[in-house]
Amino acid sequence: MRRIISALSIVLLILSGCGSSKKQLEKGNYEAALDKAVRQLRKDPRDTKQIAILDRSYKTLNEQDNERIRFLKLEDRPANWDEIYLISKRMSDRQAYVRTVTPLEFNGKTLEYPYVDYMPEMVAAKRKSADYYFAHGNELMKNKNKESYRQAYYEFVRAKEYVGNYEGIDTKIEDSKYLGMSRVLITLDNRSIMKFDRDFEDDLLALDLPRLNSEWVEYHTRDLDKNINYDYYVNVIIKNIAVSPDQTVQKDTVVKKEVEDGFNYQLDKKGNVMKDSLGNDIKAKKYKTLQCALIETIQSKVCQISGDVEVVQANPEKILKKDPLGAESGFEHVSARALGDIQALSQAQIEKTKVRPLPFPSDMEMVLRCSDALKRAINGAIQSNKRFIN
Repeated sequence: MRRIISALSIVLLILSGCGSSKKQLEKGNYEAALDKAVRQLRKDPRDTKQIAILDRSYKTLNEQDNERIRFLKLEDRPANWDEIYLISKRMSDRQAYVRTVTPLEFNGKTLEYPYVDYMPEMVAAKRKSADYYFAHGNELMKNKNKESYRQAYYEFVRAKEYVGNYEGIDTKIEDSKYLGMSRVLITLDNRSIMKFDRDFEDDLLALDLPRLNSEWVEYHTRDLDKNINYDYYVNVIIKNIAVSPDQTVQKDTVVKKEVEDGFNYQLDKKGNVMKDSLGNDIKAKKYKTLQCALIETIQSKVCQISGDVEVVQANPEKILKKDPLGAESGFEHVSARALGDIQALSQAQIEKTKVRPLPFPSDMEMVLRCSDALKRAINGAIQSNKRFIN
């Protein structure tokens, strides 16, 4: 019985592998069917079912590819040569893949496919395809717009990858990349009554530019080259800076604490000291109340900066997006002093009494404290509006 179950398991395992490739074949997924058949035949070169699936899939795929190449050649479009090259390479790779398991013995015959040299077709197609990309890139450059420059860049890169010996190809790649790039200048416009020094402005715009940049968009925070024509501007407009007055609030707390203060003898009605069962005097603990006033001084000051971030298209000039900008920073310091018996205080309260008041930061210092929060807000606004810049 065990032998029967074991044999049945082996049969089911083989059939399940066969069914997998067969199922792909029935669905018309010839590439998948061929791949699964080759994998199975590497394990068992005598699997006739897998040999049949490989044979049918391989012949069907080659027939389809040859028909497609014939159609593309008859259509006689220069743009078709890239597809012809890719199909020829695919057929060459498929042939090499199948040759890893052939020749095979099938129904008493040797199954082996004649070798086809696809290299001449691939080289010719690759050259003609590169010629097309190079010529098409030159045509696109004549359109003098960003999209055409970008497409020309990809055409030149493909031409160089395929052949690489066109005169001036590197210069054309560089030129198309440069002309296709969108450039964005981030500026700071302080319209508040408080003036910033240059270092502070530079710090606000010390953004992570490489993280903002993309393949076709680069950000600048300084207009160092007057020959650059910017396509977009991101205007960071500071409209209002509000710094609160120095604020001091006093908080008084009376702290009381009961502590042990010796003892009294417990007396009976006659005024005699009472005794316990062992004859010892009975004592009663005596307590006293300690009291201390904790006077806390809370110093605070707040800075709020508000404005807008505008994304502006340069040509034609147009505001694409405007978002509010805001940042806030605060100064708070707590100190304390004690009046009374300091032993009434907890350890945390005692630590507070060791802290002394601090000088209030100036208004400009408060603005500087706000710079990190403002920088994060600026960076966040630019990141969220990157979709408007391309």
